[in-house]
Amino acid sequence: MENDLIERYDLRVPRYTSYPTAPHFGPSVDGAVYAKWLGELKPETEVSLYLHIAYCAQMCWFCGCHTKATKRYAPVQRYMKALHAEIDLIAGRLPARMKLRHVHLGGGSPTVLKPKDLRHLFAHLRERFDVLPDAEISIELDPRTTTLDYVKAMADVGVTRASVGVQDFDPLVQNTINRIQSAPLTARVIGWLRGYGIDAINMDLCYGLPYQTVSSLLETIDLALAMAPSRIALFGYAHVPWMKRHMRLIPLDSLPDMRERWAQHEAAERHLKQGGYVAVGLDHFARPDDALAQAAQSGDLHRNFQGYTTDDAPVLIGLGASAIGSLPQGYVANEVAIERYISDVDEGVLPIKRGVAVTQDDCLRRAIIEQLMCRMEVDLDEVAARFGSSGESFARELSALSALEADHIVRRDGHRLVMTDEGKPLVRAVCAVFDSYLSSGAGRHSAAV
Repeated sequence: MENDLIERYDLRVPRYTSYPTAPHFGPSVDGAVYAKWLGELKPETEVSLYLHIAYCAQMCWFCGCHTKATKRYAPVQRYMKALHAEIDLIAGRLPARMKLRHVHLGGGSPTVLKPKDLRHLFAHLRERFDVLPDAEISIELDPRTTTLDYVKAMADVGVTRASVGVQDFDPLVQNTINRIQSAPLTARVIGWLRGYGIDAINMDLCYGLPYQTVSSLLETIDLALAMAPSRIALFGYAHVPWMKRHMRLIPLDSLPDMRERWAQHEAAERHLKQGGYVAVGLDHFARPDDALAQAAQSGDLHRNFQGYTTDDAPVLIGLGASAIGSLPQGYVANEVAIERYISDVDEGVLPIKRGVAVTQDDCLRRAIIEQLMCRMEVDLDEVAARFGSSGESFARELSALSALEADHIVRRDGHRLVMTDEGKPLVRAVCAVFDSYLSSGAGRHSAAV
């Protein structure tokens, strides 16, 4: 992309894993509202679960997750006791024993758990929910703390997909972000997974990290390709030290500027495509035989708080401190602070601190934004018709796109919008035009690329 466009679109916009986005959640949606929403679900509704394990063994300085590092296991045990109690609180407010379509453990790092506690957790879930035979069960892994016994436990509880954190294999980058993790160590863990029948492997990589260059990033990608993961997520590092104090340990002058970030993103995308991967949405790549690539091809791709997904369940229940849930009625967010989360659950209270009830207009705009994020195009007439509206109602937004059209970021044909090949990395900037909350709320966001 030309330098003047790079500077012009050095924007701060939401990642659009929900709409309305999290900065616009408020206290009017609390545990009582959530309990009502849960009770209103139809008993036959399929649901998904996200369980947040809010601890890890060591803090990585690039990390934007809600987590706490601990060397002792006692805090983890106490947290897991609360997580089990929250599972019971939720199950007690649902209208029936619900069917589970997807289960995802994230963090923090779920590998902080002892194998016996992982088994205990899934035994409890199966007591309270009906896990469908073809359900996808996925867990995020830190190879540095993954043991062979833990992988055995994963296989025993029915895990079908593992998401392996890497970020970068360059020693200088790793030292600067406080995450020392060799390629041989990572390959060994992936070998264990495959040896126990967990063949669906995701890998997380990152560009825009301190001291990264195009050449060093491509070396990391080559090492990753040699391990043949099913999917690769290529995220742009979001430096938000006002939100995550540990990021202040990363020297500002070590971070690549916007032109270098663009160069890294474009080079990495080319390299991954040359390696046989299909681009999926904004920042994911998948082998052509993977379900994510197939969903992108068929138009069935979705987006939620975990990013791009094949999960089409209408309900996502978030469990654990900071977890976010999505229901037909709106969004809910759990207490972020671990101690307050535990206290609420101990008192038998659903630990919801914020949320938002969605309106018909929210649902329409969410559908538009999701299509843009997942398909890189949208027919406003077709989407609006599903909500009893018309593409004509977006005259203001279409007018606001004129600069993006002039810069060949997006093409417009009547009420149909298509991202150009050059403009795809800036799809969030187009989505932001349809975000009616963006100018009214507080919150600072990450760079558009």
